[in-house]
This record gives sequence, C-alpha cells and structure tokens, in this order.
Amino acid sequence: MQHTGPNMTAGKRTAADSVAARLLLALVAFCVTLSASGQGEPEYRLEVGAAAGTMAYVGDLNSSPFTGMQPMGALVGKYKLNPRMAWTLDLGFGQAKGSSAKADGWLPDAKEHPMSFKATVVDVQLRYEYNFWAFGTGREYYGAKPLSPFITIGLGAVVSNAKATYAGMGSNKENGVAMQMPIGAGVKYKLGTRLNLTAEWVMHFTATDKMDTLTDPYDIQSHGLFKNTDGFGTLQLSLTYDMWERCRTCHNDKD
Repeated sequence: MQHTGPNMTAGKRTAADSVAARLLLALVAFCVTLSASGQGEPEYRLEVGAAAGTMAYVGDLNSSPFTGMQPMGALVGKYKLNPRMAWTLDLGFGQAKGSSAKADGWLPDAKEHPMSFKATVVDVQLRYEYNFWAFGTGREYYGAKPLSPFITIGLGAVVSNAKATYAGMGSNKENGVAMQMPIGAGVKYKLGTRLNLTAEWVMHFTATDKMDTLTDPYDIQSHGLFKNTDGFGTLQLSLTYDMWERCRTCHNDKD
C-alpha cells in the first residue's frame, strides 16, 4: 500500500494555489483590459458645423408652419455640458413669403388690392438641448447611445427685411428686429467618432407682427408677448464635427 506523505500533500496544495493565482491574475488583467477599452474613447466638448433645410412663415397670410416652405441655411455650434445636455448657438439665414391669394381667412381690402410679400430673415438663437439618452459612440464608460431624440428651447433675435407689393398700389417695405423664442425637437445620430448628424424641427415665436408688413390688419387690440405676432418654423438637417477633447486623466469631469 502506498502512503501519502506530508511533502506530497504540501506539493499538491502549492500547485493548486499557483493555478488559482494565475487564474485570478488573468481575470484581473481581462477586467483591466475591458475597462481601458471602455474608457479609451475620447470625449469632446464642442461641435461645429452647418445646416440646411426649409423655413416657413406663419402669420396673417399663412397659419401652417409646413406650408410655403423656402430654403434656409445655418451655422451651428454646440457646447456639451455632459452626454445629455448641451448649449446650442445657431445663426440662420432664410427667406419667407406669402400672398393674400393663399391666405386661410378673409383679409380687409384683399379683394380690391391683392398683395404678396417676400422677406429675408436672419436669426440668432441660443438654445438649451436635452437628450433623452446619453449621446455618444457607445464605447464610453457611461454606456452612451449613438442615436438619441432630444428637445430644445431658448431665446434669440430675428432680423427681417420685407417688401410687400399691392396690386395697383405700389409696394411697401418693412424692416425690423425682434426677440424670438425657439422651441423644438429632433433626433441625432453618431455617424462616426467625431461626426454627428442631426434632424430637427423648431418653431420660432417672435415678438413682431411686421414680418409680412401687415400690422393688425383686422384692427383688433391684443395683449401678450407672442399674441397676434408673426413667426416661422424651420426644418433642418445639420452635420457637425467634434472638437476640443476632454481631459481623460482629470478628476474634475468638467475639465
């Protein structure tokens, strides 16, 4: 009969401990590799780019923001507070037009003197943007998604230069600067590590009733900042590029 001595038992235990230690080290190395790959994706603070789309005037001659759309463009900049929130600065250029012949309701003197107008519109707006999901490539440590819907609201200014033409009565020009409040929603998609595609619709409520050169055509007194005023809707597609990489070794998340 073969007997197991103390040396043989100790040797077996040493070998088992060595195997367990190697397995533990391999597991730790695997976890470190996963963590490093998850945190290796760079993050950026700033987006810059351009947008193109359509603009539709809403006022006394048109009540739908989807009727009479005209081309527009914009320069876009975004400062990312975090993967869910950002400040957006837009500088837009567009055109608005309308006519009494296509008006939804009755207008005084429109039958005797039909009119139409065309206006160039420049608007600047600062908007707060909130993503429903953390937005990113999906390889960041917080598990961002490359597709996210969002809502937006802000304040800005609009400059309009309008010219109205009346049948048999010549023309009339009206220029003005007014405050605006843009409110909208959209969806954004990560085309690449630093490239973003955004589709959005924004309604711009303005404090002016002179975009179409018609001021209170029904001669009805109204009160309120955006009551009985003109506005416009924009539907645009923007392409932006990420810049200004965040510091990945800083303890402060804002650095």
